[in-house]
Amino acid sequence: MHTLPSFAAQVRDILKDDNTPAGRDKVAALLRDALADRPFVESLFDDASPERKVVYQDPQLGFCILAHRYTDARNGPPHDHGPSWAIYGQADGETVMSDWDVIEPSAPGQPGKVKKVREYALAPGQAHVYNEGEVHAPSRAGPTRLVRIEGTNLEGVARGAYKPAAQ
Repeated sequence: MHTLPSFAAQVRDILKDDNTPAGRDKVAALLRDALADRPFVESLFDDASPERKVVYQDPQLGFCILAHRYTDARNGPPHDHGPSWAIYGQADGETVMSDWDVIEPSAPGQPGKVKKVREYALAPGQAHVYNEGEVHAPSRAGPTRLVRIEGTNLEGVARGAYKPAAQ
């Protein structure tokens, strides 16, 4: 059984030992296990939860654990996470993710151009790592809940904007 403090401590231990893509894969495996623990998942959300709620920010390493609650359908634009990484864990509903190759990089005030390379669904219990510079876009047909881990709090962090290139 997971609690937020025990889960955060396990994430910290993994990242202290290995904050590389391989270590983040270990964090994603831990998140998949935690997503199967319904009391843990429910402890992060309530009916008034906003779309983005930081439930934990590590004072030592700076990573954040977030609870995302979306109540409607939405197609997000292709984006990266700036200088950071993120792990998306699907708690409820389904998010269709697409991965994109950068054709032209973004610049301040100038969106980059990207080409879609694949699309896949994140179902409850699944988690996916997006490392620095990886461009992806989420789409959801209805309400969803995600548990996401960011390498740093991305609130206010400059991130690349992208638009699909003409095919």
